Amino acid sequence: MKLPYIIIIDDDVQVLRAIQRDIRNKYREDYKVAATDSVSDALELIRELKLKNETIALLISDQRMPEMEGVSFLEKAGEIFPEAKKILLTAYSDIEAAIRAINNVKLDYYLLKPWHPAEEKLFPVVNDLLAEWHASYKTDH
Repeated sequence: MKLPYIIIIDDDVQVLRAIQRDIRNKYREDYKVAATDSVSDALELIRELKLKNETIALLISDQRMPEMEGVSFLEKAGEIFPEAKKILLTAYSDIEAAIRAINNVKLDYYLLKPWHPAEEKLFPVVNDLLAEWHASYKTDH
């Protein structure tokens, strides 16, 4: 089986590099990790992956981005890969948007930034979501 993808998007390059490093270090054996600071690049990549018959297990998106809010991005990406799990990265001030997204885009989790230490705040959430994704993906395919 081809390795499924974890897609990360955040317009803050420092935050993007940090979460990409954490995710890649922990999950690179079992997942391809792709990260970008551009919503349009991320949507283009997601469409290409769909055409190539690839799978996306997890989408991680920042909420506040200049091109498009994270909730809207996750909604568009979820139309292409409905089975992918979705995490919204948010600042404390954006919690209301995250709570609305849980209902509107079937958001699986929202994480407050910063998520350190990753072993306590990031990896347990990602582990659970990837386990859920694997369980449902195997029964669907």
